[in-house]
Amino acid sequence: MRRAEDDIERVLLSEEVILEKVHEVGKKISEDFDGKEPVFVGVLKGCFVFMADLMRCVSINCSVDFMAVSSYSGTTSTGAVRIDKDLRSDIGGKHLILVEDILDSGVTLNYLKNYLLVRQPASVSIVTLMDKPSRRKADVYADYSCFEVPDEFVVGYGLDYNEKYRNIPYVGVLKPEIYNN
Repeated sequence: MRRAEDDIERVLLSEEVILEKVHEVGKKISEDFDGKEPVFVGVLKGCFVFMADLMRCVSINCSVDFMAVSSYSGTTSTGAVRIDKDLRSDIGGKHLILVEDILDSGVTLNYLKNYLLVRQPASVSIVTLMDKPSRRKADVYADYSCFEVPDEFVVGYGLDYNEKYRNIPYVGVLKPEIYNN
């Protein structure tokens, strides 16, 4: 039986290293938003593991909501952003913290941030597990980032390739033969 780990070239970020950094970022967000009761907005699907761990590290009163946004097909961004699931609550006057698995080209997060700003929140911040600044195409940056990573195809800890590998508890570099077929 083939396991998900069999397709990993190498571990980039171990589970222990990730959890230590997520705890540190959660503490910093708690300090920065003390008394503000932010709304954490998870960008599905990739954020779900990171967001679950992050929420357990945040000590302030807050709420959560989710959006589903798509712009990728396989390994390539289509360049067109589509909202598949929107927020259910009124965000006017609230402090939003967008939770994303990886900030890559920035096209999706830039679109999403501008989309939400129209609803007049008090602020919009971005927290991401990983940042790939070498691939940036849009002028958007994370306010909180756990790791800067090289331009490699990573999966695990919620990140996928064709809906696989999200269940791996660490971030690994996918073997090129898997996505070059």
